[in-house]
Formats: sequence, structure tokens, C-alpha cells
Amino acid sequence: MEHVDTLITAGWLVPVDAEGTHRRDQGIAIRDGQILDTGPSADLQTRYRPAELVELPDHVLIPGLVNTHTHAAMTLMRGFADDLPLGVWLRDHIWPTEGQWVSPDFVWDGTSLAIAEMLTSGVTCFNDMYFFPEVAAQAALEMGIRMVAGMICFDMANTYAVNADECIDKGLAMRAELAGQSRVTTAFAPHAPYTVSDAPLLRIRELSEQLNTRVHMHVCETSDEDADSVGSYGLRTLQRLEGLGLLNDRLIGAHMVHLTDDDIVAVRQAGSSVVHCPESNLKLASGFCRVDDLLRAGVNVALGTDGAASNNDLDILAEMRVAALLSKGVSSDAASLPADQALYLATMGGARALGLDSQIGSLEVGKRADVVALSLDDWSSHPLYNPISQVVYTATRSQVTDVWVDGSRRVQARHLVGANRELLLARAASWVDNIGSPR
Repeated sequence: MEHVDTLITAGWLVPVDAEGTHRRDQGIAIRDGQILDTGPSADLQTRYRPAELVELPDHVLIPGLVNTHTHAAMTLMRGFADDLPLGVWLRDHIWPTEGQWVSPDFVWDGTSLAIAEMLTSGVTCFNDMYFFPEVAAQAALEMGIRMVAGMICFDMANTYAVNADECIDKGLAMRAELAGQSRVTTAFAPHAPYTVSDAPLLRIRELSEQLNTRVHMHVCETSDEDADSVGSYGLRTLQRLEGLGLLNDRLIGAHMVHLTDDDIVAVRQAGSSVVHCPESNLKLASGFCRVDDLLRAGVNVALGTDGAASNNDLDILAEMRVAALLSKGVSSDAASLPADQALYLATMGGARALGLDSQIGSLEVGKRADVVALSLDDWSSHPLYNPISQVVYTATRSQVTDVWVDGSRRVQARHLVGANRELLLARAASWVDNIGSPR
């Protein structure tokens, strides 16, 4: 018998593939953080001798979920300024508060809380955009989650940097420090076309080409962005990005709510990815992303939560369900975004957007062992015809019991491994007295 580190057996396995496959009584053999083998549980148990055998007969195994757009440290502003339109929310509440309070300690505490929430919700990888990304990256390394740390960029001075060039320089320094890290990588993260001017965007474009690195940006989130862009630059948002050379296969456009037919064609031809954030868009009344049209056009679509200040959670399982239902309603087509495709967006869609699809996003031999086990021993999970349907339409994050990242168990029996829950919650709560409430 061949030695492996971990052998997980379960009632169901959903590898996430083009056929929407689900298999009964399956297992995964893991060695050195990599998926060595998958197949019928009985067969694997005769071929491998594991250091740890994990038997989950009432569970389904799925790939780790990918949160492709978030601002992790903003958990510390969860419920802080609710029920406001995006412009008022940002200008009158979020940005002034960030200007006063955001610091390395703020980012450490907020990101640590976010990682705890995401891991226990089945998220094994997140794509972040926030100040002091080097601090967030260290929190991710310490807590064992996979992360793409955004090299944030704003024109305006903030507590992190005095201007866009300093933002970029600090981001590059972080990138150098993380060299050799496989689990925490980087992407350029200019906040938005309306907060970053042409010169720094051109510099980011050049660096992105040289370093073959993704560019993660808010794009076309609100209805007035195009008009404002025309007023400032004489070009609509995507026209400006295309002229700057940023509309390409390295662009990760968060939200992309307000797109014309021509925009969708341009995004498809460029090979850019769209991150759909349905709950945040609904809460901020930003509009409805044309997900059905994007997918029919062949655009890669991923899912994100946005930050907890505008969602108010980091629950990709919930985003999947809302995305699937919303797509049907917006397109007037009940067949739009079926369950297997919604799960694809939350796993492989995110992996593709981040350029990590050769490593994560599906349960395949040779990929990293980012695995989530959900219990289907629930009233709402019976009877069980199709586990993918149950995962997308009925499962909640409370059913996530075990999570592995790179083959290391980060959640065991619903408990975060190696984390001091009381300390994390106390540090988060300590910010309430400082920040207060704006309303």
C-alpha cells in the first residue's frame, strides 16, 4: 500500500467539471498538499495507507470556494453605515472613517476576522483589495488561507501612501517580500477608473505586462460612471481602459454592472474576467449585472462578496444562490445560471480569473488540495437527488464542517484550527468604541 498524508472519504464528490459530474461514495488521497488520487472510497482504501483517515459518509466534497473580490479588513465596519447609496456611503461615511482609523493594526484585526469567517464558510482563496496589503498577506500566511494580495492604488493621499506612485512602490516591495510564497501571491489593485488617473494606470499596465500579473479593479459599478468618465476624459469607462491597454486577459473587473452590448463584446474579445457581487450590488442599489448575457458571450465570470461593510457577510455559498436566482429573474429565463454553472463561478470561475486554474478550482489529480466538506445530514438536504442542487439552492455555511487548504486542515468539525476565537472577537470588538456609528 502506498503512503499518503490524508485520505478523505465521503458520501458524494463534486469535482466541478464541464459535465456537472457528481459521484457517490468517493474519496480523495492527498500527499504533500496535492491531490494524488480520487475515486471510489473502497478502492482508495485498498491502495493507500493514510497518516490520517477522515470518513464523512453524510457529506459532499467540493473544491474550495473562491471569493474573487473583497476588502477583508472592512469586516471592522460591518453594519457601520447601512442602507445608503454607494456615493453617499463612500464619500460621507467610509472614506472619512478610513482616513481616521485605518492602520496596520486595523488591517490585521479586520483581515484576521475576515479569514476566520471565510474559512469556516468554505472559502479557501480570496482576492483582496485594501490598504496595508502586506499586513493582510501576513495574516493570511499565519492563518493558512490562500490569498491574492492586492497592490492597492489611489491618487488621493491616505493613511497608507501619499499618492499613486507610492502605492505602487509599496506594492512592489510587498511583492518582492512574498517572492517564493505559493499560497499568497499578488495582483495590482487600482481602486477604480474614477480614483486613479491615466499616468499611474499606464505604469500599472506596463508593470502588469512585465510581471505577467493580474489587475484587479472596480469597473462600471454605478450608473453614473460612464457619464463622469466622458466628462473627465471624453471616453466611456471601458473605452478609456481599452485606450490605456488595460482591457486585456489580465483584467479582473469587479461588479461590471453597467455594460452595453458593445462592452460585453469588447470584454469577451479582450479575455477579461468579470466578478459578480450580487448581494453588495443589491444592497447598494447599484443595479443588475448582465450575468446571463456575459456567460452566453463566453466571458469568464467569478463571484465575490465585496467587503463586509456593504454586504454584510463574506459568504460565497449565499452569493451562489442569490446569483443563480437573480440571473433567472433578470433574464426572464428559468434555465439561466443553473446550479452546476453557479458552482463553477464560485470555484473554477474565480480560479480562472486569478490565473490559478491550473492549481485550484476543481478536485483533480495534480491540483492543490483545497477541499471543502459540507454535511448533507440536514432536514433541508433530504431527499437528495442531486448534491450540486443541494449545495447551491439549500445549503448554508453552517453545513461546512471541514476545510483543507494545500492539504492542511484549517477547519475541523466546524472549529477553526489553531485560532484563538476569543482573542479574534475581542480585538474586533475593541474597534467599536473607537469608530462609533455615523447614524
